[in-house]
Amino acid sequence: MHLISRPLPGMLVLQTEPRTDERGFFTRCFCRHELAAFGIASGVEQANLSFSGRAGTLRGLHYQMAPSAETKVLTCVQGAAHDVVLDVRPNSPTYGRHASVELSAANARLVVVPEGCAHGFLTLRDDTLLLYLVSAAYDPVRERAVRWNDPAFAISWPAEPTVLSPRDAAVPDYDPGHHLAA
Repeated sequence: MHLISRPLPGMLVLQTEPRTDERGFFTRCFCRHELAAFGIASGVEQANLSFSGRAGTLRGLHYQMAPSAETKVLTCVQGAAHDVVLDVRPNSPTYGRHASVELSAANARLVVVPEGCAHGFLTLRDDTLLLYLVSAAYDPVRERAVRWNDPAFAISWPAEPTVLSPRDAAVPDYDPGHHLAA
């Protein structure tokens, strides 16, 4: 893996290095040693797959509060997605800013989402599949969400979502008293 960028503190965009031959390719999408060299020391607690059948599906922006805060390492293994990381860490120099990157099976990129950042994506193709490796187990008590179109953050999306869960659609406007309360 090699580093493409560090758009926010703790966030990494990495390029995998597929080895190809007549059979196809093989690439590493997680290596504790390589991530540690970039300053990421989190282990993997669980692995998740997110499948979206239709282009225009929006998921997020989700995160968990401490002590269940999680680092995520994710990649797109089928299709393509516009991936967004929003910094909601109150003591961060980039608090309130976001960064985005296109993830696709074709570009073989990885994104590392640091603890305390909200994460979401909009699928750009039908039948998109993302693989998530996360450092903490899901904790519904400490789960939080920021609405995809919250005016406090003015996130640019490449298109309006056509599929959105009722739960994600009902997320209230950002309020630090609620969104950052443990």
